[in-house]
Amino acid sequence: MGMNGDSNATRVVAEPLKLNELVAYQRESIVSRMLVDEEGGTVTAFAFDAKQGLSEHTAPYDALAIILEGEADVRIAGKEIHVKEGEMIIMPANEPHAVKAINRFKMFLIMIRAK
Repeated sequence: MGMNGDSNATRVVAEPLKLNELVAYQRESIVSRMLVDEEGGTVTAFAFDAKQGLSEHTAPYDALAIILEGEADVRIAGKEIHVKEGEMIIMPANEPHAVKAINRFKMFLIMIRAK
């Protein structure tokens, strides 16, 4: 049940969470776990196995990726950007972007829906 009772987000309110344990790697896959799903935005934890990626797409809202573990290449509007553990990157609304894991890679994706 979600934070507001009407979504598929995992209920994780008022308990300490170990960031790298929120989502587990799965061989040759991308695993995601939605933690917050509210009208104003979402927070999703992702685990990418090596060489896995999200193909180029756009989103109508700004997104902030916080890299928890590993390394990936992010392409935003044709520009390649290498990101690694401890870094973050903002993907602007309506700009085409893609993510490709270099090695096993975990990130939080925070989507801001409110304007």
